[in-house]
Amino acid sequence: MEGLPLLLVHGACLAVFWVGVSWVAVAACLGAYLLRVFALTAGYHRYFSHRAFKTSRPFQFVLAFIGASAAQAGPLWWASHHRLHHRFADTEADIHSPVRRGFLWAHLGWLVCRKYAKADLGLMKDFSSYPELRLLERVHAAAPLLLAVLMYLLGGRLESSHPGWHTTAWQMVVWGFFISTVLVYHVTFSINSLMHLFGSRRFPTPDDSRNNLWLALLTMGEGWHNNHHRYPISARQGFYWREIDLTYYVLKLLALFHVVWDLRMPPKSIYEEAALGARSRSEGQGVP
Repeated sequence: MEGLPLLLVHGACLAVFWVGVSWVAVAACLGAYLLRVFALTAGYHRYFSHRAFKTSRPFQFVLAFIGASAAQAGPLWWASHHRLHHRFADTEADIHSPVRRGFLWAHLGWLVCRKYAKADLGLMKDFSSYPELRLLERVHAAAPLLLAVLMYLLGGRLESSHPGWHTTAWQMVVWGFFISTVLVYHVTFSINSLMHLFGSRRFPTPDDSRNNLWLALLTMGEGWHNNHHRYPISARQGFYWREIDLTYYVLKLLALFHVVWDLRMPPKSIYEEAALGARSRSEGQGVP
């Protein structure tokens, strides 16, 4: 990612004082937010980074394209850096550890550093062989641009056909694209920063990953970060029923229609380890 586009997207949100607000625009903002967060969590993260499930080549591209519409570069760039993070999590070699380099670097700084501007395709040999993914990597800016154009066209149509809704073309662009994009930015970035600082630790992983319900809700399940670092290839990051993981629920639904399949799950040994750790913590605190 580059600093200037990142700054411009944030600055464009100020246009809300010019275009105003309508319930339709807020609904578009929420819809674009949820769709792209899912594409990032299920696609960029669980699929491209960790191969936590299998899918067809067409749906693989759908996940990649919708994920690219979040304006966080292409799937090969995103996943290669994430794989690097897991290899060196919270060590000096970690590209975005808040423990080593501070919150601001982990949240935003590394994104605009030229050192990390290119994908390491050597880490992505499993997906870089697909020509359509390599093409998307080169023209990834087309995806968010298309989303912005679609929001403008939809807003214009609503403006002419439903004037009572007080929705305009530019209002839909500001809310449906710019504001929703900034929201997606910061919930995604918070996994790199906040999820290594705040929350509970079920597993004594060598990094500082943590579980946090509130961020799990905002990111559709990515807040169970300590679980994830203990068993990264799982399609389910909320290991227990009480750990809400909306991305996993959607994947289960898609599996019913054979859109995805072979969802990887934590093995029995992981749950046994969690139970043993819970007993040890209880005994250490003097709980009978």
